[in-house]
Amino acid sequence: MGIAADTMKIAEILVIEDNDDHRELVGEAFEDAGLTNPVQMAATAKDARSYLARCAEREGANGDGLPCIILLDIQLPDASGLELLYEIRRNPALTGVPVVMLTVSDDAETINQAYQSGANSYLVKPVRFQDFHRMVGEAGLYWALVNRPYRP
Repeated sequence: MGIAADTMKIAEILVIEDNDDHRELVGEAFEDAGLTNPVQMAATAKDARSYLARCAEREGANGDGLPCIILLDIQLPDASGLELLYEIRRNPALTGVPVVMLTVSDDAETINQAYQSGANSYLVKPVRFQDFHRMVGEAGLYWALVNRPYRP
């Protein structure tokens, strides 16, 4: 990619997903796509909040402690993913972290709410395994390697 290894720390990816199978598929898709970023998994909004609080505490001046992307499901067992998105966007330390909604909901109102709440992208989980695998791998490559994040 042309980036010297010492100029950039490989940032973590946070996946907030309550479905065990979907978490596993996301991890496999990233691995098969060649992503070497460490992947942190959270099954609940509570787990995600705890992880993000630790990230915000250790964040360096250039944002080194933050994930390079958050994949967020809308349907979590303890909170709406839209509520969690709203919280993330209200945290000054997390403002520049891209949040990609990854969900089964293809409802236009939900999609609009996600973007109005600060989502950077909205991906509908395909039904077919191969399609899901390809889409998640490509999204991971884009957000983790191609995209250049906002760093205040």
